[in-house]
Amino acid sequence: MSIGDGSSSAPLESAAFPPLLRTLAVVLVVDIFAFALWSLPSLRTTTWSTSALVVFGIAVLCVVWVGYWIVYSRTRLEDDVLIQTWLWDKRVSAQDVAQLKLVHIRMLERVIAPRLLVRRRFGGITWFHAYDPQVLVAFGQQVAQRAVPAASPPPAAPEPGAQ
Repeated sequence: MSIGDGSSSAPLESAAFPPLLRTLAVVLVVDIFAFALWSLPSLRTTTWSTSALVVFGIAVLCVVWVGYWIVYSRTRLEDDVLIQTWLWDKRVSAQDVAQLKLVHIRMLERVIAPRLLVRRRFGGITWFHAYDPQVLVAFGQQVAQRAVPAASPPPAAPEPGAQ
């Protein structure tokens, strides 16, 4: 994708989270299930109320659902729209942005993905994560192109001898 000329080509795309964090999410979900299997004999002897079973079931679904999205979430820049798949898809157009803030901690980038804080013109704040910070930087350049007015040509110099 060429950033400077505003032409559109293939979208930039990246995993939303670093490989180490995605691996940790899988390991944690597997560990939770292994612990549940190990605890199964004592869990069976416990008397469960209906509400406790419902809460337990919802907790299991939440852990699996968030773990899934940590592993499979993607961040994509298509033309001037930044999209991140997540529990709910997040999307923002460069023309709707009032302010951007890129948060990137180089020493922790293996665990904490670079992220972009986007404040929209008419309210609302959204965080976008991308393992490859170039996706976020390219979106920032799209926003900057819209914020800076196009340079007008310098005034023409008077012709020699004209008054």
